[in-house]
Amino acid sequence: MIPTPDLTGPVRAAFGPGRRLTGLDRLAGGSHKGVYRLRLDDATTAIAYVWTDAENYWPATAHDNDDLDPFSPATGLRLFLAAHARLAALGLRVPALHLVEDDHLAIVEDFPGDNLQELLERDRATAEPIIARLAGDLARMRRHRAPAFGKIALVDAGGRSRAATCEAAALGFALRCLSEAAARDQRIADAEPRLAARLHELHGAVRPRAEFSVVHGELGLDHVMVDAAGRPALIDIEDLMYFDVEWEHVFLEIRLHDDYALVAAEGLDEARLALYLLTQRLSLTAGPLRLLDGPFPDRDFMASIAEHNLTEALTLI
Repeated sequence: MIPTPDLTGPVRAAFGPGRRLTGLDRLAGGSHKGVYRLRLDDATTAIAYVWTDAENYWPATAHDNDDLDPFSPATGLRLFLAAHARLAALGLRVPALHLVEDDHLAIVEDFPGDNLQELLERDRATAEPIIARLAGDLARMRRHRAPAFGKIALVDAGGRSRAATCEAAALGFALRCLSEAAARDQRIADAEPRLAARLHELHGAVRPRAEFSVVHGELGLDHVMVDAAGRPALIDIEDLMYFDVEWEHVFLEIRLHDDYALVAAEGLDEARLALYLLTQRLSLTAGPLRLLDGPFPDRDFMASIAEHNLTEALTLI
């Protein structure tokens, strides 16, 4: 059981001595950080992000805190602030910052109500124009060009990723995910040589390119809130990086299925899409299986993600 943090002092620092914290609710779904809705005595709310070891369900790996690897675990206030600044500079809607404290806490604007996925399921007519605005935001992110690929905090500070290309970084990540999944599931272990060969084949088909766009990295509609003006607001932004735009659109299509047409983009590279699809299927198998090594509470849900993506990965051999 994760102990509830005492946020009385930070709330006073964020909103002044005349405001009082009356309630705190831990929101479901976080795995790297704790997410809490703060209820204040004037009936307003805010969100607290808490990055501590106690809030992180992921077992430690050798790749933690490796800024030179765009696929190392993306967690922490530093990455959040760099991503927040980049998206705001591009004119995208992100939660307003109320307080940043030390290296582990941010209090930000709350968007009460449904996320965009829930709204789409409940009220499609209302959701579709907001998704159209999101598609415009994605186009703006795609048009931005960076001098190198990798984590936003690294590149914006003048750094470069360790791998030579996006596709080389993805291949290394995919092979790592394959090894981790094979160690936890016999079906992947049995198919490991064929999956590895297919990854190398797909990588070999990718032609050189150096156009690095801004990608969210984990963009489902559940990571998009809606503000009072009906504008989409991006959350869970720590995975933001400069990378091939195809990486974003593979994830979007995995998450949206037939509704991907609402945000689809033209001119994407088919070879990159193919490599990144198998890479993400393996990532979405290995990641949940690794998370289940620890005390993650919603175990059936996480196991179902691993099982679905394992099955899908095997169809791509």
